[in-house]
Amino acid sequence: MASNPEFVQYVADQLAGAGDITYRKMFGEYGFYCDGKIFAVVCDNQLYIKITEAGKQLAPNLDTASPYHGAKPHFLIENIDDQEFLTKFVTSTCKELPAPKPKKAKQTAKTKKQDE
Repeated sequence: MASNPEFVQYVADQLAGAGDITYRKMFGEYGFYCDGKIFAVVCDNQLYIKITEAGKQLAPNLDTASPYHGAKPHFLIENIDDQEFLTKFVTSTCKELPAPKPKKAKQTAKTKKQDE
């Protein structure tokens, strides 16, 4: 079952205090980014956030689950209505995550000929 776009937008609105929150459709579900770092996914209308030490310290009893078959476990966030907690949790989580790798420039046929 794919996630409902209205649910995805609600999650994005709830997370807005943590930074520049964006999301993209990925494989029928959604990946969430904070200031360019992917930190969460929404699958089947459930929010999964990457596991970090900061997250473990803030919410040691939070359940974990895999968002899809073969995925690493993530924190399963069932109470998405607590905006204050979500903001603190996402901010702390994203501080621990590595910066995104710079994307390589795509070569066009014209630039390939110039390289030869």
